Amino acid sequence: MVSNIDILVALLYLALAGAFLVVIPAGLYFYLNQRWYVASSFERAFMYFLVFLFFPGLLLLAPFLNFRPKRRTIEA
Repeated sequence: MVSNIDILVALLYLALAGAFLVVIPAGLYFYLNQRWYVASSFERAFMYFLVFLFFPGLLLLAPFLNFRPKRRTIEA
């Protein structure tokens, strides 16, 4: 028989996995997109550490995100 503690532990594991694979990498993508070209050397090293730490989640979200540069307008 499944007790309430077992269900609570399963929900906790599910919440932590969702945070590790979806929520935190999505926030990290936003952070990297905003700060990539203006970061200091210490902040860039911290960015690399976060990418290494959350690599599975970033890999999971990568097919759905598009960070291509904006199209330039050429004035005649």
